[in-house]
Amino acid sequence: MPAPLIPRDEVVLRLLPVFQRYGYDGASLSELSKATGLGRSSLYHYFPGGKADMGRAAIECGARWLRDNAIAPLSGAGTPAKRLGRMLKNLDGLYAGGRASCLLGNLVIGESRQLFQAELAQVFQRWIDALAALAAEAGLPRAEAAKRAQDAVIRIQGALIVGGGLGDTAPFRRTLARIPADLLAGR
Repeated sequence: MPAPLIPRDEVVLRLLPVFQRYGYDGASLSELSKATGLGRSSLYHYFPGGKADMGRAAIECGARWLRDNAIAPLSGAGTPAKRLGRMLKNLDGLYAGGRASCLLGNLVIGESRQLFQAELAQVFQRWIDALAALAAEAGLPRAEAAKRAQDAVIRIQGALIVGGGLGDTAPFRRTLARIPADLLAGR
């Protein structure tokens, strides 16, 4: 077999926008091939398990981004509010102020929900756990911190969906602005 022309990581980065835009069910091999500049046989060289391997690689890439840009800032230096602010700023950038859809959110829909349930649950749970730890550090009882953390992720994901449906970024922007008070305020 000839050596790959581009690194696998680059191929995955080219697949991401297709899964982000169309989800798993809507991401045809034709679209995936077009996005990567590779023929189907070359895609199978990188991903012997086909589209499912491509989807799994996209989730892994999304999970790394979330770990490095959303979860890591929550345990960095500064007050809980400042650390949460860094996470929210990074999410705002990733989602283009509410104009872009969520890769992970789109992979929870349709056939991929069952296919990737374990991976998706793990990614979302890590994010929720990190937010809960931050809220607990800010003084909330652990059970309340866990509820608020899950609510924060629900609100962010929901705002992306509703804003996308309305063609309006205001729900996402409003949600990001309210998360600090909703997650960290009052015991």
